[in-house]
Amino acid sequence: MTAGRGGALLVVGDVVTDVVARHRGPLATGTDTAASIRTLPGGAGANVACWAAHRGCPDVRMLGRVGADSAGWHERELACHGVRPHLVVDAQAPTGTVICLVDTGEAAERTFLTDSGACLRLDPGDWSDALLDGVAWLHLSGYLLFSEPSRALVAAALESARARGVPVSLDPASAGFLVGLGVERFLELVAGVAVLLPSRDEACLLTGLPDTADAAAKLSRHIPLVVAKQGARGALVARSGAVRARVPAVPATPRDTTGAGDAFTGAFLAALLAGAEAEEAAAEGCRAGAQAVERVGGRPPASR
Repeated sequence: MTAGRGGALLVVGDVVTDVVARHRGPLATGTDTAASIRTLPGGAGANVACWAAHRGCPDVRMLGRVGADSAGWHERELACHGVRPHLVVDAQAPTGTVICLVDTGEAAERTFLTDSGACLRLDPGDWSDALLDGVAWLHLSGYLLFSEPSRALVAAALESARARGVPVSLDPASAGFLVGLGVERFLELVAGVAVLLPSRDEACLLTGLPDTADAAAKLSRHIPLVVAKQGARGALVARSGAVRARVPAVPATPRDTTGAGDAFTGAFLAALLAGAEAEEAAAEGCRAGAQAVERVGGRPPASR
């Protein structure tokens, strides 16, 4: 699949505030654990948009919903990363917040505590067919599937994209939330998606298979192109029921793995829109993922 045909990338999804707490070793329950704490802009959808712009996509747009408490900050942060924000300001709910607990040991593994706030209150009233004017590709954050209002928005966006011939990609976003949604419901909701970008855990969960390659191959019988992200093991590209390419990871020294999958997705989409084949785009994704894990937070360096 080659998408290079000009036009913008529209990302629809979550814009949240990340509170990143980097600690070493286990948390000391019931008392203090020393940590380095930073408040940063985040959200899987917003991170993807910023990485796509950082990796050369000239026109990236972001539709999300935020609270009035931090709308201006998030708009400025997206803009300084080269993203055109289309943020709906929620008068009732605050901006979503994620506490990212990052163990500063060798793997820099992270655990999320998520308060979705306004971001899962996106609904069909926030969608307009005009959002697709000049758009060559639509990317949806899988977090949108985890509430009824945003599921309805996904259906409206997919219908609009289908009517205009705009291809759609989706990142399942969260193995934990997928358990609650259910596999059959997920596959029903993503019918018509051209590209699925699951993590290793998400691919295995969606298929019930323990091996990522087998899982990616099985998913590619439902979705034309599946790109499974495996972290330090690189990525797999699957089509028509078989793995077609195994893309190696780029060596990196992790500081924080928050947003590494978003970096992969953003760079992958930027390369695809520039005309790269899927395997080449996945290699770009691996390069961006390596860059991401060596930074704190889920965003690339700002362009300001």
